[in-house]
Amino acid sequence: MHGDTLSTVALGLLTLYGLVTLVGRTALQRLREDDSGWRGISGKPGSVAWWAGVLLAVSVVGLGLAPALAPAETTVHGWRIVLGGVGFGLGFVFTLHAQLAMGRSWRIGVQTGEQTELRTDGPFGWCRNPVFTAMLVSTGALILWVPWLLAPWALMVFALELQVRVVEEPHLLAIHDSDYRRYAERTGRFLPRMGRGL
Repeated sequence: MHGDTLSTVALGLLTLYGLVTLVGRTALQRLREDDSGWRGISGKPGSVAWWAGVLLAVSVVGLGLAPALAPAETTVHGWRIVLGGVGFGLGFVFTLHAQLAMGRSWRIGVQTGEQTELRTDGPFGWCRNPVFTAMLVSTGALILWVPWLLAPWALMVFALELQVRVVEEPHLLAIHDSDYRRYAERTGRFLPRMGRGL
């Protein structure tokens, strides 16, 4: 398949992903809880926590721009098309599953002192951040179609590491204390058995 076609399809899939997992999930949260779930970027401007949020936003914009700006490959081999499509589809489905498993606790960002339920079952028994893991699988799979996605994807990996370590884990530890510490000791951060502990 010609690279131009795959770039267009990748852009369409990333747009669909954003509409469903961000816009759609926000609308569902608003409908169910009368609250969008959005808490915004944490920390004072210039702080590590603030940079985590800013870099994550930049990576999302980069993922949207890369397929449009990338020079197209002449031909993309069939195995890359299949693996990229399957990886994106699996990541997409798992993102939705993990988001729904969060229930009322679904948030984008954190609000100091806000109490939410600690989810440790379902996909959260597999790893502590299954939504982020699924995001990385979905978007990373499309690198096989559009190699220029590698740069914003790598930035997203870095930003999510910062977000989890300097924003979300300290927040969850502050509100759930020993329950979260025990959960973290037995459950990997992004993958099973990897990155256990704080």
